[in-house]
Amino acid sequence: MSHPLSEPDVAAHHEPSWRAGLKDGMPPLFGIAAWGMVVGVAMVKSGLSVMQALGMTLVVFAGSAQLAALPLIAAAAPIWVIFVTSVVVNLRFVIFAALLAPHFAKLSLLRRFFYGYGTGDLTTALYLQRFPSEKPEEGKLSYLRGLLYPNWIAWQGGSIAGIFLGSAVPPEWGLGFAGTLAIVCLAVPMVATRPALVGALAAAVTAVLAHALPYKLGLLAGVVVGMVTAMVVEGQIERRKAANV
Repeated sequence: MSHPLSEPDVAAHHEPSWRAGLKDGMPPLFGIAAWGMVVGVAMVKSGLSVMQALGMTLVVFAGSAQLAALPLIAAAAPIWVIFVTSVVVNLRFVIFAALLAPHFAKLSLLRRFFYGYGTGDLTTALYLQRFPSEKPEEGKLSYLRGLLYPNWIAWQGGSIAGIFLGSAVPPEWGLGFAGTLAIVCLAVPMVATRPALVGALAAAVTAVLAHALPYKLGLLAGVVVGMVTAMVVEGQIERRKAANV
């Protein structure tokens, strides 16, 4: 009997799981497309050409990192500053990869790269809600595909529309502020725990105090301080729990 996640089996299409992934991933697609459009407009407004913006959205496929990098690109910051900022903003994907890796360890390296490229915050959360256990189970890959493909199409569709419409959008529409609001809307649900809340406050205070640093390094400093603070607080909470057991 073959392993449920062996290479031949994961290549097969599992229709019920595929449909379940489509159904679960459908509700937020409009918001994803709108968020992509904001990022697309921001890329053009930051001075990127249409071809540069198209290349960025297709290759990077990470809205928060793109928005973090754009002001640095516009300010002609050194490439290492842009790179480190983008990496720090996207460090959460290392955690996502660690959570998903046991589920798809039997896939080839190329296929893991492919599905890793398309996996984001929402798709990871929805997948782990349906398959919290790492044990082999039929339909895992088909469910992930059902989440990933529409999500990627919605994002790229919105982003590409924003790129081509960006030059025609009046400045008084304030899409820069819309982008800020979009980030806030994404961030607020993520600060539901005490470590996340304390980390967010530490990041905000650091970013304000360090706003005068060149190349907008205050943003990078805020992210680093926020992450470290959240980790320290979480460690203290875990130690207290262990002491009370």
